[in-house]
Amino acid sequence: MKKEQFTVYIEQDEDGMFIGSIPAVPSCHAEGKTQVEMLKNLDEVLELCLRNVNKKEIMKTKFIGIQNLELTHA
Repeated sequence: MKKEQFTVYIEQDEDGMFIGSIPAVPSCHAEGKTQVEMLKNLDEVLELCLRNVNKKEIMKTKFIGIQNLELTHA
């Protein structure tokens, strides 16, 4: 069995919910009250997304880092 690895972006909203997304796979998002719950949900969503997406649509990406950008409004 071939294993694939995906980069997951994790955020937390103002209500404390964890939101995870896999940018390499279109429409692959999930949420949960904890990171563990969110990752479990995301694993299930990923399985469904991979069934419905053309393999050519999956982007081959490599995580480089995170940078904050400060925007000054006029």
